[in-house]
Amino acid sequence: MEVTLLGTGDTTGTPTVGCDCDTCTAARERGVERSRFSVHVRNERTDESLLIDLSPDFRAQFLARDVALPDAAIVTHIHFDHLDGLGNAFRLVRDLPVAAANETDPETGESVADTVRRKYDYLDALSITGQEPLEPFECCGFDVTLVPVDHPPLVCYGVVITDPETDAKLSITGDTNYAIPEASREHLADPDLLIADAIAPASFCEHHPLGGDHHDEAGTPRTFGTKHMTREGALALADELGAAETRLVHVSHFFPADEAFAAPLAVDGERYVL
Repeated sequence: MEVTLLGTGDTTGTPTVGCDCDTCTAARERGVERSRFSVHVRNERTDESLLIDLSPDFRAQFLARDVALPDAAIVTHIHFDHLDGLGNAFRLVRDLPVAAANETDPETGESVADTVRRKYDYLDALSITGQEPLEPFECCGFDVTLVPVDHPPLVCYGVVITDPETDAKLSITGDTNYAIPEASREHLADPDLLIADAIAPASFCEHHPLGGDHHDEAGTPRTFGTKHMTREGALALADELGAAETRLVHVSHFFPADEAFAAPLAVDGERYVL
């Protein structure tokens, strides 16, 4: 299993357009980028590629990285920074199969699969398959499971990908706060690589209108506002899950410049073989 982090940034990316903060300036000087989220997973045995989320930066990501176009894709939730590259992907892979959860969202009255199907109904050949959360399905020679996480107010899912031949395991939290349900944690546990949402350092919660949540025993917030984990929360989750290796993604430019590019914070283009 070959994993390439195509997009490791939050909804505005880093450098952020029009921003001259120290972190964005340092990113420009270093020539590094955190574009909107997307992960490419190649199955070397079958020579198939699975794309997790379709970033609006799809074109630039695939031009920048030596990876194959996807044979299938998964959409974790309906926010634009995870979905709006679908039209671009469709123009290049006309029969692209797309999987998404079939669970109805009380907020929207439809599932992620339903919403994708409705928003992209003009793409006639697009194949959207609804999948039951917590039930594994086969895709690109992998066993794939969508796991519910907590990203209010909309439903959102993490993704667990295992190779049935090698037992290699990749766990992706998706966009989430620290309150991931126990059943989902059980599926996410013991990965060779954990890709975890960590939008900001815990110290930055003081600048969020809602502060932080899910504090640890020392009072450190493991959730930034309500929707995303802090760095500290993501690392606490990694410890709990027993991850062999962890990379933090959905990273904002709110990290101080002297911390923003230090491990385990990821940048675009990182590649791992599991």
